[in-house]
Amino acid sequence: MCPKGCTCVRGEPLFHGLNVTCSQARLKEIPPDLASDTVILRLDHNHIAGVPDRAFHGLRLLRELNLSHNAVETLGESAFSGLEATLQLLDLSHNRISSVHKNAFARLKARVLVDDNPWHCDCALQQALGGMVHNHEAEARVLCRSSELRDHEGQPFLAVDTDLCNLAKRTTDYAMLVTMFGWFAMVISYVVYYVRQNQEDARRHLEYLKSLPSKPKKPDETDDISTVV
Repeated sequence: MCPKGCTCVRGEPLFHGLNVTCSQARLKEIPPDLASDTVILRLDHNHIAGVPDRAFHGLRLLRELNLSHNAVETLGESAFSGLEATLQLLDLSHNRISSVHKNAFARLKARVLVDDNPWHCDCALQQALGGMVHNHEAEARVLCRSSELRDHEGQPFLAVDTDLCNLAKRTTDYAMLVTMFGWFAMVISYVVYYVRQNQEDARRHLEYLKSLPSKPKKPDETDDISTVV
């Protein structure tokens, strides 16, 4: 059951279970069919680009998970599903993670290491870090490579004193307001054009009527009658 390129040792003095070490094994993905009694899993210094949802769901005894020095770019909502009760340490440092789902670390009791990643500081990251048990330590290790606010680029996440979720909402509201104003301006422009066009048509019609020859009047019959006194 030991994955190819890995070493598996049972009966660690600290944890009774299987210690699986796959460090520097040139792995491109998380090994499938890991033993259910794995308590320590080291996948560091590989080429793993993603963590599929429920990738570790069957590892009910897992206490330490090392994914450092890989190529992980993002984390979904269920990446660590099933590890909420047992996991004590999760190392995600030295990856390429820029974004995470807001619930990626939800209900995890583990200490999470997230330093040396090109983080994009946004509402989802703020929610994800805020839901951690050891969130203060994690926030202290996050450096904003990019941010919703340019003033925060290159700054530690702890320096972000703005509610990025409300900022996103305000930005959406502003965009909606601009859109509504644009539609309103377009309607007004159309009404003005319509009125002017009708006025122009009415003026032309009036000029046309004025240009028509007037109908000659019939002579008054009383003028042709001579009165004999």
